[in-house]
Amino acid sequence: MSGTTVLVLDAAPPAPPPRLGALTGRARILHTDGAGLAARLPLADVLLVWDFTSDAVRRAWPGAGRRPRWVHTASAGVDHLMCPELAACETVVTNARGVFDQPVAEYVAALVLALAKDLPRTLELQRERSWRHRESRRVAGTRACVVGSGPIGRAVARTLKALGVVTALVGRAPRPGVHGAEELDRLLARADWVVCAAPLTDGTRGMFDARRFGVMQPSAYFVNIGRGPLVVEDDLVAALSKRWIAGAALDVFAREPLPADSPLWTAPGLLVSPHMSGDTVGWRDELGAQFLRLYESWEAGRPLPNVVDKERGYVPGH
Repeated sequence: MSGTTVLVLDAAPPAPPPRLGALTGRARILHTDGAGLAARLPLADVLLVWDFTSDAVRRAWPGAGRRPRWVHTASAGVDHLMCPELAACETVVTNARGVFDQPVAEYVAALVLALAKDLPRTLELQRERSWRHRESRRVAGTRACVVGSGPIGRAVARTLKALGVVTALVGRAPRPGVHGAEELDRLLARADWVVCAAPLTDGTRGMFDARRFGVMQPSAYFVNIGRGPLVVEDDLVAALSKRWIAGAALDVFAREPLPADSPLWTAPGLLVSPHMSGDTVGWRDELGAQFLRLYESWEAGRPLPNVVDKERGYVPGH
């Protein structure tokens, strides 16, 4: 058996553990929960963060002892594990870039169509047995501003373009096909659909606040499938209540699960979904298979794909 030890930070049941049978005889596999991570972390050469909702890595990493040479998180975002000590050390961090791109894009397209065609109200009226004819919006020819030019943002833009939506992609810096951050307000003011797919960093936290919602058109809709803290949630509730914007859909939240007493549940024109936009049938198997592919490269000494720039907090674009 190889001398390599892979430590898995397990997700709480009923989430199944990753299928790592392919590593039998090649690595020692250890499992832990968040409470036991600090004690077991010095034993590991590789850490697989299967519980991508836990901040246990961020809490345990600054402790004493040896640290893994490679950390892989089964998520696109890395804000839940990054801390100054991890950012400063030589440990390589990779993410699940590529697994969620198209599923999230399809989810955004479904939300855009549902909001344009007033499907939530149609379902309400059906439950009330009320026949009420209405007019809905045409999607083709409308404008979208997609904030975040990583793989998920690019997949969202491609999918919306297939629906006939004129789409502008906004990233940290301008490059061919991508607008720079300095153009965001101008593009927001023209957009019918604003889709947030940005990574969570010090520079993006709270980027959608009262000022940004005030820039948007009263007929515009806001969709967040990025990270919850990108949005000042109280400001969004106020914007919806004052009808600064027409409606919104959130799949991610500053606190998850969303508390039962959160005003977001009853905010007018808001669709709430439980962080499920990328979770299609078989998604956990895809995440496990991706880790095994990366492990093959790591074991062979080949460069790893999906390496996160630990200072920026995401995988740089190409």
